[in-house]
Amino acid sequence: MSATLKLPRALRLDASDRFVFADAAEPGEWCVVGSFAFAGAVPESLSGKRLAAFRSGFLGVGSCGWSTLVVATEASLAEHDAARAALAATLCARFGCPDPALALAAADEEIAFAAELCAAPPAGTVIALTRAFESGAIRETFRTLAPRAGPGPGTPFRLIEVAEEAAAPPDLAAMARGER
Repeated sequence: MSATLKLPRALRLDASDRFVFADAAEPGEWCVVGSFAFAGAVPESLSGKRLAAFRSGFLGVGSCGWSTLVVATEASLAEHDAARAALAATLCARFGCPDPALALAAADEEIAFAAELCAAPPAGTVIALTRAFESGAIRETFRTLAPRAGPGPGTPFRLIEVAEEAAAPPDLAAMARGER
């Protein structure tokens, strides 16, 4: 295991995930792509919040909630192992996997894919997912949202300290009447 392992963590920029999905992943929770949650799904049967999770959700390994965005985050070996164990427990408890050893093997595959997804972009890169049914299979597309180079966004207002004040404050009412 590399010292620079990265895994996806749920990123919640606003409260929308709590409204879009039936269950939202916790901010900062380790996530996997989670397409296995839709194995055997009939495309026409997906609607509402389940359809939203299908189209754009990453699965939280412990909560089994969904996140629209994840951020590539450096993870220690202990964090990797905890995410693996949490996902294996979720596979048994929520998805009915009857064998804990089989659940660990499946968790290993999902965590490895999540790590591969986060390997190339630098830590802090935001990742979005689009999922669709194509020719009877689930197709996943990922895109990264990296911060722009250069200075950050400007502020709409800027305070400027003035060395000397005007003799009298402006009379806005007089100005509106055209007197000044």
